[in-house]
Amino acid sequence: MRTKLVAANWKMHKTLRDSKEFVGVLLSQIKNTPEIEVALAPPFTALATVGETLKGSRVRLAAQNMHFGGQGAYTGEISPAMLRDVACTYVILGHSERRQHFGEDDDLINRKLVAAFENQLIPILCVGESFQERHAQATEKALERQLRADLKTIAVEQASRLVIAYEPVWAIGTGETASPTDAEQGARFLRELVGLLYGSKIAESVRIQYGGSVKPENAEDLLSQLNIDGALVGGASLDPHQFAAIVRAAARAMKHA
Repeated sequence: MRTKLVAANWKMHKTLRDSKEFVGVLLSQIKNTPEIEVALAPPFTALATVGETLKGSRVRLAAQNMHFGGQGAYTGEISPAMLRDVACTYVILGHSERRQHFGEDDDLINRKLVAAFENQLIPILCVGESFQERHAQATEKALERQLRADLKTIAVEQASRLVIAYEPVWAIGTGETASPTDAEQGARFLRELVGLLYGSKIAESVRIQYGGSVKPENAEDLLSQLNIDGALVGGASLDPHQFAAIVRAAARAMKHA
């Protein structure tokens, strides 16, 4: 059985003090869910502090983005080696907000994926359809276009470590959530596509999260789906009580599997 991964994407939120307080509350509330892998993705300014606060715990550190270069004249960027230096395990790549607001295309995301694997970081690759694509019944076409382009130079041995986050763009930060059936359909299609690209063994091992207005109220239903192996949580991850409730929901979902 694939281990479920519940990751918090804080986006551009939380000071150092906020971050430390969050971790203290969270760790006290997820003691009884050892079967769930948990990761926190704070802003860059809080990575070192959160990493230190998490020492000795089972919660992993994640970054929200990175540059593909090792070093150089890239003002405002951060390298894979810098993320490893603060003990990051995961890095979120290809988030729709990066694609939409910062012009990141699939070629750039592919270069970042390559750099992540070369630096022993596990990428959480975000893919998802827009509102227009969904209503044009082009969800699968959009997912296939993104995934094939993002993974075009990724080798089999690298793909086995990949995490994919299925995040319908229309559901991110909107309060709208894909139904458990819709979320499962998207995740299943992505798994089948990974199978076509890398074979059935890799497809069965790759974890596929769902992201898009995940809350304590809907988490268990979403995470009980056969092909959904966790959640990438945005807004609800800013409150440690809500995020802990989602982790507990993931644990219940695993028991019912």
